[in-house]
Amino acid sequence: MKLLLNISILLWAFFSFSNESFSLSDFQIKRFCAKEKKVSLCIKNLQEKRSDLQKGKLIEIPVKPYKQ
Repeated sequence: MKLLLNISILLWAFFSFSNESFSLSDFQIKRFCAKEKKVSLCIKNLQEKRSDLQKGKLIEIPVKPYKQ
């Protein structure tokens, strides 16, 4: 019984999390780029990445370290 429960939870986890991704809205892009030195370049790059993501192309997303 416990094995059946574990297998069902595992299968549920695999099928419930799909490969969907949600792109940023224009407001979120502007808010994110407000902290950058070159705002217009940042906005342009993020909008290009968003369009590539919506077309199904793979993109690289830089991860910024969190500063306390």
